[in-house]
Amino acid sequence: MDLVIRDVDVVDGSGGDSYRADVALDGGRIAAIVKEGAAAGCRRPTARRVLDAEGLVLAPGFIDMHAHSDLALLRDPDHSAKAAQGVTLEVLGQDGLSYAPVDDRTLAEVRRAISGWNGDGSDIDFDFDWRTVGEYLDRLDRAHGGRGIAVNAAYLIPQGTVRMLAVGWDDRPATEAELNRMRQLVAEGMEQGAVGMSSGLTYTPGMYAPDAELTALCEVVARYGGYYCPHHRSYGAGALQAYEEMVALARDAGCALHLAHATMNFGVNKGRAPDLLALLDRALDAGADISLDTYPYTPGCTTLVALLPSWASEGGPEAILARLQDEAVSERIRHHLEETGSDGCHGVPVEWETIEISGVGDPGLAGFVGRRVDGWATARRLLVEDRLGTTILQHVGHEENVRAIMRHRVHTGGSDGILQGLKPHPRAYGTFPHYLGRYVRELGVLSLEECVAHLTSRPAARLRLPDRGLVREGYRADLVLFDPTTVAAGSTYASPRTLPTGIPHVLINGTFVIEDGTRTPTLPGRTLRRPR
Repeated sequence: MDLVIRDVDVVDGSGGDSYRADVALDGGRIAAIVKEGAAAGCRRPTARRVLDAEGLVLAPGFIDMHAHSDLALLRDPDHSAKAAQGVTLEVLGQDGLSYAPVDDRTLAEVRRAISGWNGDGSDIDFDFDWRTVGEYLDRLDRAHGGRGIAVNAAYLIPQGTVRMLAVGWDDRPATEAELNRMRQLVAEGMEQGAVGMSSGLTYTPGMYAPDAELTALCEVVARYGGYYCPHHRSYGAGALQAYEEMVALARDAGCALHLAHATMNFGVNKGRAPDLLALLDRALDAGADISLDTYPYTPGCTTLVALLPSWASEGGPEAILARLQDEAVSERIRHHLEETGSDGCHGVPVEWETIEISGVGDPGLAGFVGRRVDGWATARRLLVEDRLGTTILQHVGHEENVRAIMRHRVHTGGSDGILQGLKPHPRAYGTFPHYLGRYVRELGVLSLEECVAHLTSRPAARLRLPDRGLVREGYRADLVLFDPTTVAAGSTYASPRTLPTGIPHVLINGTFVIEDGTRTPTLPGRTLRRPR
């Protein structure tokens, strides 16, 4: 045996009661579990190394169902932002925009379009030498001189990038030939190991797709046993109708549905989480296959350019900048934002006092970070001078909604963690310990056993992982050990990159990535691909 974790309290991810045990690991898997009562009558397991874990909880590694580490895993071998939280698997390719499949034109466009999420990659010392989903996954596996990546990664095909590749940035229905090409691109991505498809239906160009087009692509995903993960058309005005649209679309396509960052935001949705949960319960009771993820915070985080009305974003980044510099068009944009409600801002007139600048691409604009936007003139200046690279926090959530949704039977955890910017959202560095410290220990919203199940076995089931998400003999040794009396997020809005406390050990494939609270130099993470 490689390692025995001795006298540990096991919360196995099933939602059942915890128990005391010795857990032995060998060859990257859980080789034996000897419960305390059984150990009294038999020889305790031995190994080359014994870790005394009395007072600690052993749980399956946490699965981040909504991550934006698509370039971070290639840029930063340390990646303590996630590893120190106990995250052992991230799902990339979110919100309909990522870096595969692409051609040369599309790669340049998508790097520009989501530079606020991930940077534009110019600081990374390698070539963007992939074009297909399979090549991107291969690139992750051979990252950092062939050593791999910090944590495991799965990938969703980004529908907006697929549309960008096949149709461009035009706000129009796809032709039959274009739709067939998109079907082919999705099928190829699934064959190359993607676990499903994402959409960002308040982001261009993905939001230009009508339901019939999305349904056709989801039918392809369903044939391969994948799932559809939409950032749907509104989290503000008409949010319930937007959720209903996705439920109906997935039903018509025969596709499993996973609702991304399933919140109810803005003043129009205060206290309306029960309406959403009732809608989901009706669909689940009728046989729908639905899950969702949330982060345990009230503000959202996105790019400043995402707030613009979709017509202002048609044609891509250069067209947006040209419109912003036209006085008449700029006034029309302002009118949509402030008076009628932009579809980019979820149909709700923007309240500038809720918008906080969290990051800029141009270091010369760093003085804006941490400040609230004081009106359209400032927002317009930032968009133009920062070349659309500005990220924001939106203080538009409601605590009662956050608590109600996290209790639901199909809930999972997803950080939606944007790691860029001088002052990123603390969820990027704190989501999983915040669940455990704040919502389990301090508030009792969830029991410890329930919460661990939400963060482990439920997402593993959605991803159809046969040997992860539970502490079971024969399962992969993706594990986290934490102190239930002290675990907490260190990240705050003032200090968003502070690492958590109370998580001394994290293992991926049986290898320590966090040991005694310190990041080790190992890179045991690999891509997890949908079986052919």
